Amino acid sequence: MARTTSLSGFPEWLPEERIVEQHVLDSLRRTFELHGFSSIETRAVETVEQLLRKGEIDKEVYGVSRLQQDEDSSREDALALHFDLTVPFARYVVENSGHLTFPFRRYQIQKVWRGERPQEGRAREFTQADIDVVGDGTLAFRYDVELALVMIEALSELPIPPFVLRVNNRKLAEGFYRGVGLTDAPAVLREIDKLEKIGAEQVSRNLQDTVGATPEQAEAALYLAAIRTEDTSFVERVRELGVSNELLDEGLDELAEVVGEASRRAPGKVVADLSIARGLDYYTGTVYETVLVGHEQLGSVCSGGRYESLASSGKKTYPGVGLSIGVTRLVTRILSRSMARASRSVPSAVLVALNDDASWSAAQDVAGQLRARGIATEVAATAQKFGKQIRYAERRGIPFVWFSSVAEDGSPTHEVKDIRSGEQVAADPASWQPPAEDLHATVLRAATTND
Repeated sequence: MARTTSLSGFPEWLPEERIVEQHVLDSLRRTFELHGFSSIETRAVETVEQLLRKGEIDKEVYGVSRLQQDEDSSREDALALHFDLTVPFARYVVENSGHLTFPFRRYQIQKVWRGERPQEGRAREFTQADIDVVGDGTLAFRYDVELALVMIEALSELPIPPFVLRVNNRKLAEGFYRGVGLTDAPAVLREIDKLEKIGAEQVSRNLQDTVGATPEQAEAALYLAAIRTEDTSFVERVRELGVSNELLDEGLDELAEVVGEASRRAPGKVVADLSIARGLDYYTGTVYETVLVGHEQLGSVCSGGRYESLASSGKKTYPGVGLSIGVTRLVTRILSRSMARASRSVPSAVLVALNDDASWSAAQDVAGQLRARGIATEVAATAQKFGKQIRYAERRGIPFVWFSSVAEDGSPTHEVKDIRSGEQVAADPASWQPPAEDLHATVLRAATTND
């Protein structure tokens, strides 16, 4: 973490750190909305039954109950904090389908809670930013391509190191496993998903011990997982392995479409990585993971995939494809490695100084004129010596101090001082404007973000 927090896993930012976080969030919102995604927010709690119906991660779920729990409460009525935004979104789509226009393009930026062991990049309370497109009955595969491009654009706007979007396809993997005689494809995928954590040798043993693979089948699965290309040449490399399966063919075609278009529009940002599996069971096609170059130990900062039936209602199914950014994970790394910083710790650009306590009301008039033109302004609370008021502005990080007085003819006069340079000039509160870089607290990127 950038700082030590009193309650491990629940980060709280200082004002200047919060400015960096807000910059990241605002940038993501802007990109998502430019691509036509609508913002939604779902409730913080879901029923336990709803949360656990896709994959078993109950050890990580935080239950919610009153201190005086009803005696007749049951597990079916039990509530828990959502551990991601995808499951709540699925419920939201089913409940609001009559009010939504499909394909529905949504983005959602919210807190989520997960009972993990806290460490850098893993918190118990954290912010995610998700985008999804969901269809009614069917959803064109082209959205798998589009979401990759949108996410590449969104991440490219952030003050982070170079990144690589790693893409695979579950159909490709499952078809290959079936082609070599491994019938329990989900079990194989779960073991392959552990490659980066435990290594190929241990994964091979697990495939043989828990999945029932022969040494030759385990070797074939690991050969497939070792294929990585920045273009569509992975297709030929898979074909060279001599495995035939209809689902494999479909997955190869889909992955080639994603990688081909993304590599053309964003060269160097995408790679076909056939080791990517994603642990959750609801993914059925394209799967994505994103790592920061030089910071791979941080893990994936953005992941997701295609799901054909995450949400259903009666005879209706709602297929979709989505990606999720771990905002807190990114911001933690940005702050801890000084990849970016706030230009100042407060929004205020101007402090209006007081000549005496009787001038407070007139100072508020000046501040009102400045605020009306979008200039964040504070008014000093007491009429201390000007030197003390200037030092207060310095401690706050406010770049300008405003002085007002009355001329001999009774007319008001105004001057503003840039306390960094010492320059003081006459100014009119109805027209004075600070330099653009000083108007708002901004985020300054480091000269390099590769360290």
